[in-house]
Amino acid sequence: MKKTTQIFKALSDDTRLRILGLLVQGELCVCDLVAVLDLPQSTVSRHLAYLRNSGLVDGRRQGVWMHYRLAQQDGALHDDLIDLLSKDLARLEEIKSDQRKLRQYLSKKRTVKCC
Repeated sequence: MKKTTQIFKALSDDTRLRILGLLVQGELCVCDLVAVLDLPQSTVSRHLAYLRNSGLVDGRRQGVWMHYRLAQQDGALHDDLIDLLSKDLARLEEIKSDQRKLRQYLSKKRTVKCC
């Protein structure tokens, strides 16, 4: 029960939902999330740590950069929530806007390598 409570607490924050809405697109560097969300790196990292501790995202280090993706788990609740988020978050205007910004940012980033 404690793990389920932690997952739902993780989903109860706008910024964390925005991060998940971006991570459904695939793995992203913290620098990508900072640029798209227009938030300080410390804020984004704090929310990512919360999502990681709840088991919703996984991180990997590449040099000095951390990259995050949605966690793969075999739990039915986790899988159902990720499916729901993938479908329903994309319907929210703020998430649509973030995803547009991400596409624009990534297309520009291809010309300049940051991480």
